[in-house]
Amino acid sequence: MYDDYTLENNGYLKDVKGCASYTEIKECVKSEYDLKVSSLYVAQIKGKCGIEKRLNYNVGDNKSRVPKCPPEKEKAIMEAFEHFNMI
Repeated sequence: MYDDYTLENNGYLKDVKGCASYTEIKECVKSEYDLKVSSLYVAQIKGKCGIEKRLNYNVGDNKSRVPKCPPEKEKAIMEAFEHFNMI
């Protein structure tokens, strides 16, 4: 059924405008700015922009401190969003 579009490489999402995986965003930031960003930072910036995210089932117990995305990484992630036409 999925001969040309495999789920392993998200091939089924390649033609959808404004759709990039967390891995693609992180790789773009790494190649353009030589910054390593976490999925947490990408999710935080998605939330700021109002981009839809899937439900997180691993919410924790609210006892630990959650790091905030630094401004230079936020700027790089925003530019990656623009590169992928997400904003």
